[in-house]
Amino acid sequence: MTPPAAPAAATPLMVQKNTSPFFVLLALLSPECVNAATMGRFERMAALMVIMMRLTLFLFSLVSSIHAAMAPNIVIIFMDDMGYADVGCFGAQGYQTPNIDKLAADGRKFTNFHVAQPVCSASRTALLTGCYPNRVGMHGALGPSAKHGIHADEMTVAELVKQKGYATAAVGKWHLGSMPQFLPVEHGFDEYYGIPYSNDMWPYHPQAKPGAYPKLPMVENDHVVDEEITPEDQTHLTTDYTARGVTFIEKNKDKPFLLYLAHSMVHVPLFVSDKFKGKSGKGLFGDVMMEVDWSVGQIMGTLKKNGLEDNTWVIFTSDNGPWLSYGDHAGSAGPLREGKGTCWEGGTRVTGIMKWPGKIPAGSTTDTMMMTIDLLPTIAHVIEARLPEHKIDGLNCWPIVSGAPDAKNPHDFYAFYYEQNQLQAITSGDGRWKLQLPHKYRSMAGVTEKAKNGIPVLYKQQTIEQPELYDLYTDISESKNLANQHPAELAKLQKHATAIRAELGDSLMKMPKGSGTREAGK
Repeated sequence: MTPPAAPAAATPLMVQKNTSPFFVLLALLSPECVNAATMGRFERMAALMVIMMRLTLFLFSLVSSIHAAMAPNIVIIFMDDMGYADVGCFGAQGYQTPNIDKLAADGRKFTNFHVAQPVCSASRTALLTGCYPNRVGMHGALGPSAKHGIHADEMTVAELVKQKGYATAAVGKWHLGSMPQFLPVEHGFDEYYGIPYSNDMWPYHPQAKPGAYPKLPMVENDHVVDEEITPEDQTHLTTDYTARGVTFIEKNKDKPFLLYLAHSMVHVPLFVSDKFKGKSGKGLFGDVMMEVDWSVGQIMGTLKKNGLEDNTWVIFTSDNGPWLSYGDHAGSAGPLREGKGTCWEGGTRVTGIMKWPGKIPAGSTTDTMMMTIDLLPTIAHVIEARLPEHKIDGLNCWPIVSGAPDAKNPHDFYAFYYEQNQLQAITSGDGRWKLQLPHKYRSMAGVTEKAKNGIPVLYKQQTIEQPELYDLYTDISESKNLANQHPAELAKLQKHATAIRAELGDSLMKMPKGSGTREAGK
């Protein structure tokens, strides 16, 4: 006796006898659940649940794929001690920076772009967390012996983009803590290659006593791969960082990524590879700037070669102004007053360039003020990521970045702290009025000795005795004190100073902490 044939597997063809939408959809999404002749009420309910689960997964996958395809790659190129006028399109003289100039021509120049503090660690903290660095307990430039760093509870831009599935890498100088718990791989970066602090924090420092600094290490991810970087090794830093950046881009070309490329140059001591040694005709500083420009060209060329240029948001800026006491080994602040280590414009106003074809208007320039603290919330807005629950100081400035008509800065004011929590200056959010509060500062004014060959001269110490007010729209050089002529503007900025002191403190007013500060990591 021939056994009865097993029921045929359900297919869309089997539902021709029952063409209700339920059976058609079930047959398409879950054919193994379909047997139109025998399915009862319970089986239909179970099958419907299967359909809904699979449909949900399908839609989630579809939305995720669409978002991944639309989410921009992000490349942040962060220079060290590069002055406002150290690239061609911002006024550099005597050497060429064609790749950086092309980045500006294809994108947008920000001529009123600032860092939160004019020094290494503090400035980097602001960029990566969207917070004033003193809010999160970070001050000055951390040395190799520092036992503190960025707190684990602070959200970095790498952790922000991780919400959307980004691959992340930090390459170059870190300087937010050198102990293992403070390294980039503990703060949202998938990989890291670079030095943990400034390249002058080594035994060859021209002003350091023997034994003052340990050997300068090279770190990969969370371990030291070279215990002692030599002067010869430093000649390869820009090349090595660039190669790492290129490799990361190519490895992650099929997914959204964040590359944070933080060059050690043009921080002293200056080093350049043989590719550019003596090529600028403007001394070692010009040679180094040409090599950095080459690096930008390599990154941009890699994006183009891999078809990523149109969906990549590139940000190029610096951590503070030039270290002027180093003379011919320092850059230029152009028309701005003073440089690194001061809250005059030459210390905090830096080159700002951004490019994202079709999103950021090419060949455009804006003098609307922005600060590095605004980058994290602006990135969050663009990729629709969730901001941290704790307070940050930056605000979404995408209308300014994208060139929206009549875009205005959303801040009432910006605060400039320096040293150990000293509130030194306040600027109105529109970038026009600047209040210099009473404080001491270092100055190159009146210094006649010329620094040469990487050996610095001494600054002269100056003091602001009474509040000074400057109109930056008409006096970018901060040369004419208008405090007596505009008492209303002076009073407005002084009111902002009082408010931020209550929140963040001001050691100049015997207020070491405010109500809104958080501890650094220990």
